[in-house]
Amino acid sequence: MKTLREALADADARQAAIGHFNISEFGALKGIMDGARELSAAHGGDKLPILIGVSEGEREFLGVKEAAAMVRAMRDMFDYPVYINADHTHSIDKVREVAEAGFDEIIFDASKLPFEENLAQTKEAVALARSINPAIVIEGEIGYIGSSSEIVSERPQESMKYSTPDEAARFVRETGVDVLAPAVGNMHGLLKSMVTGEDHKKLDIALIGEIKKAIGGAGCRFMTLHGGSGTADEDFVAAAKNGMTIIHVSSELRLAWRQGMERSLKDQPDEIAPYKLLGPSVEHIKNIVSGRLRLFNGI
Repeated sequence: MKTLREALADADARQAAIGHFNISEFGALKGIMDGARELSAAHGGDKLPILIGVSEGEREFLGVKEAAAMVRAMRDMFDYPVYINADHTHSIDKVREVAEAGFDEIIFDASKLPFEENLAQTKEAVALARSINPAIVIEGEIGYIGSSSEIVSERPQESMKYSTPDEAARFVRETGVDVLAPAVGNMHGLLKSMVTGEDHKKLDIALIGEIKKAIGGAGCRFMTLHGGSGTADEDFVAAAKNGMTIIHVSSELRLAWRQGMERSLKDQPDEIAPYKLLGPSVEHIKNIVSGRLRLFNGI
């Protein structure tokens, strides 16, 4: 089984992206795994790697060690390259907690802070994580793309500040992160117009390419697109080809989970078995994951 770092290098060489999907309960994990495994089997059996993300809130609900154990169990049971990421980790104490629990990746997110403070705190987080596990993949974030997976009427104004190649190069050089998450037109959450399909997020593809070149010269190979939900399909494809090695999808899955549950409760008003009620949610998540992985991998 490849390490996450090896899987990232392979995706980068293929100009593809690893799909990153968040969970907060087992049904979502099942849907994600089913989608990835079925798509892989249908396309020559090559197993497409995936990342399972758990934010601080999701980890609080699931349990840090429990979440890591679930993903490891899936990896071992299916001999499948599925990895776990501590999504949007905001404190040094939380970095220590997930590194000791055996997470494959940690995103240390101090992007709300001024650039210099973000840089200093991220550098400290990188040093701590590597002192616990030298093989762990560490990600930092610059720019600001919002902070929650909500459905809103208007785009937050603060999310309009894009990252620059110069600050990206300096950030990766001084912090030593393995992966950079820049602001390139992406945002967390969804606009109501995106839920109905009237609108999509549009990325600055040229800027993605410029930042990729800048960080490569500073010793960092990989980039992550956060806030991918609601992005135009053609932008997903272009983002992967121009340097995004990981693409996050969370809000779409949360919406699918809710819509599936609402359908279950409507169609089965007397059902009380959770696994039966979860069926439509799992199926909807599976279909989204399969569709997104097709785009990320050009298949």
